Amino acid sequence: MRDLLYIFIRIVVLVGCFSHMSLKKLSNRPRNTAQYMQENLHSRMTGSIMSSADQTHRKTRLGVPGDMSSAKANGQILSLVGSGRARSRSLLTELSGLSRATVYQKLGNLIDAGFIRETEETLPSGGRPTRALDLNRDFAVVLCADIGEQHIRVALTDLRPTILAEISETFDILRGPTVVLEWIEEQFEALLAATGKGATDVIGIGIGLPAPVDYANGRVVGPSVLVGWDNFDIRGHLGQRFGVPVYAENDVNLLALSDHRQRRSAVSEMVFVKIGTGIGCGIISEGRLYRGAQGAAGDIGHIQFAREPAPLCRCGKVGCVEARAAGWAIARELRSEGIKAHNARDVTELVRSGQPLAIHLVRESGRILGEVMTSLVSILNPKVIVIGGTLATLDDHLLAGVRELVYKRSLPLATRDLEIAISPPDPDAGIVGAALLVIEEQMKEDNIDAVIARYSQRLSQ
Repeated sequence: MRDLLYIFIRIVVLVGCFSHMSLKKLSNRPRNTAQYMQENLHSRMTGSIMSSADQTHRKTRLGVPGDMSSAKANGQILSLVGSGRARSRSLLTELSGLSRATVYQKLGNLIDAGFIRETEETLPSGGRPTRALDLNRDFAVVLCADIGEQHIRVALTDLRPTILAEISETFDILRGPTVVLEWIEEQFEALLAATGKGATDVIGIGIGLPAPVDYANGRVVGPSVLVGWDNFDIRGHLGQRFGVPVYAENDVNLLALSDHRQRRSAVSEMVFVKIGTGIGCGIISEGRLYRGAQGAAGDIGHIQFAREPAPLCRCGKVGCVEARAAGWAIARELRSEGIKAHNARDVTELVRSGQPLAIHLVRESGRILGEVMTSLVSILNPKVIVIGGTLATLDDHLLAGVRELVYKRSLPLATRDLEIAISPPDPDAGIVGAALLVIEEQMKEDNIDAVIARYSQRLSQ
């Protein structure tokens, strides 16, 4: 009995202690619902204030040293938006493979830092419409130069690209690469000063050249009209002065890029043929510039015809397409008959004035180009052939020969849906193409981390 009584007393003591502890906890709670909500609201407001303060540091968080996974995610998202592949949060999540929470966090950081913006356009999302995402086209600028055979044009653009300021001047490019590039550098600095920009605002430099270009190394490879430029380090020369990536490209490739992005972006397979003072070709395949192994793809001006007589070409060979059909070659033929002409512009003026020999030579030029394009159609099977350049304005005379040969000699399957079009004259095409090249290269995942790091350093200064 004593043992049972002892056990009972112990149980009563333990129950009493437990009840006292429970009452103490209850007494520490808010006395009513209103008090509880007030304290909870205070806690939330404190958290919001901390989040707001934290947002002011988002710009610096973009470039936290050593945080490679975070930087990779930032770069991946900016690349997808900047390249136009993703315009919504849901598509960002799908294409990036990142979690929804990570995408939203990184996207918020990039918006706050000024890389990305939400547009007024709305997109369907399966529920409430969402605002479309786009690259902030004002967070940086591009420096561009379009080097022609007789003139140079330099410009500064935003990331749309829209030309913000420009300088154009007649210039003798045979003075050599050092003289020409130093003049371009001086004009670049004048453009930056005139627009209130600095070197830290520049995302990159694009240069168009009337010559074969080894794109991977940024060097002209001769022979070409750029005598003395062969193997000159254009990228190193300009990059040393401005400290940004430099992209040197053949001028016709830039014209092809400009025409495609502005007028025919839905076309995946396209050939752009320039016929002016010289002849060249830019190839768009699967929506991208195709350069070949060394950057020489599309150099149709120096395909040789086994036909007599074989005229001497500016490259030093004989029988080239350019020596038979380019503006300078037509002008040479006209001069040999005592008719004053020096370049493609002179030829177009003579044709418009009704000069019989000039009209005949332009039509013959179209037939020669038609032979070349027949091979292009058979090999590349483009959806569209676009013809641009000074002589392209003579479309009635030039296109007749092109169409005649292409449709006569190509297989029906290749020409069934083929379109042959004229690119309207656009004096800005070379500059816009150079700017587009820089923007697209810098938005690639391989380069985007350096863009973020460079811009973040500018913010911290």
